[in-house]
Amino acid sequence: MSSQQVSVAGRTLRVSNLDKVLYPATGTTKGEVLTYYVTHAEQILPELADRPVTRIRWPEGVTGAHFFEKNLPSGAPDWLPRVTLPTPGSSRGHTHLTFPLVTDLAVLVYLVNLGSLELHVPQWRVDDEGAALPPDRLVVDLDPGPGAGLQECSRVALLVRERLEAVGLESRPVTSGSKGMQLYAGLEGTRGADEVSAVTKALAEKLAEDHPDLVTARMSKSLRSHKVFLDWSQNNGAKTTICPWSLRARERPQVALPREWAEVEDAASGHADLEQITMDQV
Repeated sequence: MSSQQVSVAGRTLRVSNLDKVLYPATGTTKGEVLTYYVTHAEQILPELADRPVTRIRWPEGVTGAHFFEKNLPSGAPDWLPRVTLPTPGSSRGHTHLTFPLVTDLAVLVYLVNLGSLELHVPQWRVDDEGAALPPDRLVVDLDPGPGAGLQECSRVALLVRERLEAVGLESRPVTSGSKGMQLYAGLEGTRGADEVSAVTKALAEKLAEDHPDLVTARMSKSLRSHKVFLDWSQNNGAKTTICPWSLRARERPQVALPREWAEVEDAASGHADLEQITMDQV
C-alpha cells in the first residue's frame, strides 16, 4: 500500500494506503477521497469552522466495520486544535468530550487520512474560549419513506421554505448524499436549542396537519409510506447532521451537496429529476 509525506498548510503529514479501495462498487480509492476533500476545501472548511466535529470512520472502506468518533483520536498531534465540552446530560459537566476543530486544510487531511469519510457537526459553534454558543442555524431534515424520493422531498422543501420565509428566515437546500435532503436557515444566535427545536417541531406538525398525504412529523416507520418524514429533532443541541460537502459512506461516494432552489423547484414540478450526486460528478 502506498504511503507518502505531504506538506499541507505548513504542516508535514504522512498519508497512507492511498491505493486502498474504500468504495468497492466504484473502485474509489483513499487517495481519490483525499483528493476530493483537498479540492473542495474552500467549500467545506467554512461549513466546519468553529463546530466540534464528529467523525464516522470506515478505515477498511464502506463494506467494512465502522465506528463513530467524537473524542480526539489517540495519537493526535499537539498542533491539532480541539475543544473540550461537557457530555450532554452529564451531571454538572463532570463528563467531558474533546472534539477536534477543523481550522484548516491540514486538520481536514489528518482526519480524512484516518478513514473519516463522514463529517458531522451540530447546529451551533464555539466561541474563542471554547464555550458552546446558541445555535446559529436551524435544520429541517427531509427523510423520504418507502415509495417516496427526492421529488416528494422537493415538494415538501418548497412548503418549508414558504413557512420559513413568512417569519423572515432564508433557507438553503442540501441533498443529503443518502436518501433525502436538509434545509438550513440561518439564525441570529440568541435562542437556545430547546426553543429552536420547539419551533421546528411546531412547523413540522402544522405541515403534517395541512398535507397529511405528503408529510409526517412522526418517526414511526408504519406512518411513512409514500410520505416525507419532516425530522425536527436534529436541532437538539446534542445532535449533529452531515456537514454540507462531506462524503457519505454509501455504496457510491455520494456527497451532501448544496443545491440551487431552481433545481428543487424543477424536481417538485416533475420537469427534471433530482438525484444524489457523487464526488466525481461534483
